Amino acid sequence: MALAHPTSTDGITPDYINLLLATANPSASVTAVRILDAKTYGEQMVSTAGRVAIEVDYAAGSPADIPTRLVIKLTRAIDEVMAPFYANEVAFYLNIRPELTIEAPRCFGGDFNAESTHFGLLLEDLTERGATFPNTTQRTGPDDIRLLLDQLASLHARFWDSPRFSGDLVWVETHIEGKVADLMNRVAPSYIAHEVENENFKREMVQRLRSTPDRLLAGVQALQRHQSTLPQTLLHGDTHFGNTYRLPNGVAGLLDWQLMVRGYAMHDVSYIIATGLSIEDRRGSERDLLAYYLDRLSQEGVANAPSMDTVWNEYRHMMVWAVYIGWLTTPVVNYGWEINVMNHLRLTTAYEDLETAKLVDASI
Repeated sequence: MALAHPTSTDGITPDYINLLLATANPSASVTAVRILDAKTYGEQMVSTAGRVAIEVDYAAGSPADIPTRLVIKLTRAIDEVMAPFYANEVAFYLNIRPELTIEAPRCFGGDFNAESTHFGLLLEDLTERGATFPNTTQRTGPDDIRLLLDQLASLHARFWDSPRFSGDLVWVETHIEGKVADLMNRVAPSYIAHEVENENFKREMVQRLRSTPDRLLAGVQALQRHQSTLPQTLLHGDTHFGNTYRLPNGVAGLLDWQLMVRGYAMHDVSYIIATGLSIEDRRGSERDLLAYYLDRLSQEGVANAPSMDTVWNEYRHMMVWAVYIGWLTTPVVNYGWEINVMNHLRLTTAYEDLETAKLVDASI
């Protein structure tokens, strides 16, 4: 049965929460729900979905290990264009998250309604575990990135060249085929062209790269065709620093799995290094961090890990995606001026430092 998902707090009732719980925890039910906080599109730190923090009372007989404080992710009500992202994230949380041992939010229910293009995800409230949520305005160092590379190595190793991509995970999309890829290739370019034309700093950053939105798009598409021929694994897909969190015990985690995809590991690794470090720290530690990731990948059981020369070239090449899809797509309203500009500055500088343009030119 397709669920009717609210796009605001008005429809968040015990009945709605129980319908979500039934998708993953059918023995649980609630008798009351209280709205604690709500963030919708147009508020800083809200990009492609709204978030509502709630507190619930459970009925007698419900499992004892389900928390009373939860977060609901809901559709942003302004358009239907994000539907592939919503469907993808629900599929991740219901079908893949339960088997993972990495640090990522626990999910207690979820549904995507293909007819309405609305969705709902019932997730743990990470603040109950003392999580903090970093962004590019905060000082970080290579050790912070190593914590995230630990998580990525564990994720990537689990699915490295997995035969499951021809079996029970055949539904996982790739960067060149699927509804998310269609959105990125057919819809996103017009959004990016609008952003570059109307945001002065974006327009001049692209000019500084001696490029154009069309050429960057061609570079991304060539990169993704190339990387589809390399060893494939399961990716988070959108590992900018703002999609991470840190727990009091020092463990780092990964949020917002809307771009989860089958692809090449350097997609995730490049993006977290380039967005998570200052320009100076990235320049001084990127090779060491790549070597650390390769070591962790081997420790996790990958016998055919790529060479340092291979990952260095793929790391450099990936910056075209990071610039074009990663942040040129993102309106200032999503995260605020400083975070938006900081990400662009870090990524376009990496693009220049790493001579990504040479790899783009050779690929198209």
